Amino acid sequence: MAGETKTASERPHGCRLLLRVVVLSILARSSDGQVVLLKEHETHVHNSSEQFCYSNEVTPKWHDIWTKIQIRVNSTKVIRVIQVESEEKLKELDGFSLWMYVGLLFKEKLNDSYINVDIFSKKTCLKVETLDESFQYSISVTRTLDPKLFIVTFLGLLLFFCSDLMSRSSVFFYSTGISIGILSSLLIVIYVLSRFVPKKSPIYLMILGGWSFSIYLTQLAFRNLQEICTLYWEYLLGYLVIVGCVSFAVCYKYGPLENERNVNLLTWGLQISGLLLLYLSIQIRYIAVILIIIAICTKNLDYPVIWAYAIYRKLFTAPEKPSPPCLLSEEEYRIQGEVETRKALEQLREYCRSPEFSAWKAVSRIQSPKRFADFIEGASHVVPNEASVHEQEYGLGGSFLENQLFEEEDEEDDSSFDEDYPETPWPQNHLNFQDKTGHC
Repeated sequence: MAGETKTASERPHGCRLLLRVVVLSILARSSDGQVVLLKEHETHVHNSSEQFCYSNEVTPKWHDIWTKIQIRVNSTKVIRVIQVESEEKLKELDGFSLWMYVGLLFKEKLNDSYINVDIFSKKTCLKVETLDESFQYSISVTRTLDPKLFIVTFLGLLLFFCSDLMSRSSVFFYSTGISIGILSSLLIVIYVLSRFVPKKSPIYLMILGGWSFSIYLTQLAFRNLQEICTLYWEYLLGYLVIVGCVSFAVCYKYGPLENERNVNLLTWGLQISGLLLLYLSIQIRYIAVILIIIAICTKNLDYPVIWAYAIYRKLFTAPEKPSPPCLLSEEEYRIQGEVETRKALEQLREYCRSPEFSAWKAVSRIQSPKRFADFIEGASHVVPNEASVHEQEYGLGGSFLENQLFEEEDEEDDSSFDEDYPETPWPQNHLNFQDKTGHC
């Protein structure tokens, strides 16, 4: 199968094309059938229809993951290149096939043809057909490192690892929407027109045909991109501006994805696309599979690490006993209380001096504004009388401590009495006492 191609400068019409097809078939059948062996970095020049075969004798190594083997056919006029797998298939091409000639009516005649060969393929054969012998064509085989494969690999990894960010990015949403609109504008027009056609009409065939035709036009445009940019740059610029603006308007109308399920679907789609690009860009398939497995494990590395750590703690780590809390002595408790109290009072003074504090509102709500002002200036927050009352009530020998001690003693007496008489039925004892006294 041919890769990148350039169209012929002169395109014959239907009758002339059919005539040339017949001439090609006659010339092909009149060839001697000798097969020319191709070797790497060697150029063969011919002026007639020939059959060629290339034998790949090099075993691919790990460093050949981005290596490309390419057979290039250069010609100044119209030629036709057919690729097959073996010499037996070349002999079958000499036979008459109606479907083959009918298919030629829809195929493009090629000047330059680039045929990519699988690096694991042992043998690749092709046939070059010419119309006359007045011109020459050259054919060569090259084995080089393809930078395009490296770029595709990088894009695949970028899509896979950055899919979460891309699916939530507005820039990615608008750029992707505009690109899709530019590349598939014909299909979008057919879809819009189908909304106005009755449902019973064969609209699905129209959509399928429009999609195929859109792909064909896209391929044709990329093949002749340099010529289009040189000769028809005004039309190309107008097309890009108009279709880009329309695509942006459609994307702006619907907006980026907000539903979490839609975002997840887009994320998964980008990840699958990235893995697919990674698989297709690596020439050695088992290395591609290994890289895909490594990428998936790296993407979800936190889950296995967490599970492994949890299993390790359960199996090899003894349960830690909670350490008893460190209790403070009475002196440490008193010192800590004084330190924290002074710290809190100083913070309160700083807040009262700050512009955020509403002084007039505070003065209107307190009973002693002068005492409050003295406190802000550094005076104590309690007067000596209040300190003595607090010491009498909460100090050693105070009423609060005595009440606490008496309450603890009462609770101990009640608990001891309950232990001595755990199930004493008070109503029955009262009735028994009445029976003994003889009263009703």
